[in-house]
Amino acid sequence: MPKKERKLTEAELKRKAGFEKLSADMEAEGFKRTDLTVGIVKANLLSFVVMLPFVIISALVFFYFNPVGGLDSTFTFLRYFVLLAGIIVMAVVHEGIHGLTWGAFAKNHFKAIRFGIVWKMLTPYCACAEPLKKYQYLLGSMMPTLVIGTGLTAIGTALGSWVVEALALIMIFGGGGDFIIIMKMLTYKSGGGETLFYDHPYECGVVAFERAK
Repeated sequence: MPKKERKLTEAELKRKAGFEKLSADMEAEGFKRTDLTVGIVKANLLSFVVMLPFVIISALVFFYFNPVGGLDSTFTFLRYFVLLAGIIVMAVVHEGIHGLTWGAFAKNHFKAIRFGIVWKMLTPYCACAEPLKKYQYLLGSMMPTLVIGTGLTAIGTALGSWVVEALALIMIFGGGGDFIIIMKMLTYKSGGGETLFYDHPYECGVVAFERAK
């Protein structure tokens, strides 16, 4: 029995139409398309495994400088509110860093960047409407987790704040989807020709366009 495709949102349908036109134009120029995508369930499982070492490193740094016995671990409403608000703010900042990095490389710069929210999951997203070189896409993919994860770990450690450290760990785990895509790109076996990468319009992953030498 064929797999039932999920119903796409209006925004996804619009991106799909633009993607199909881009694919046709790229193929007319001699590029071959390869989808580098992964299912949502598999991505979630792999994300946990991939990001766990980074989470452990962050926690070790924090607790090395802030022994458990010296922490005020009282769980108050204010701390709960700060953590929840921080998750929301940092999720937006995460996508903003994607946009700033990819926009710096795109030919049309920030005009090529698309922001939105998947309302069913209350998840913000960022996509680039132009194909990018491998190093450009990779840098844009990893920057949010590197900046936010490292920054919050440093701040939490300096302040001795387990709330900030907890936010750092959550945001590191939250970057798992990006690192799954990074792994897909790094394991992609190119034929040695020109290769560009483009956000898949509605699946978790990217599309590689390669033109033979």
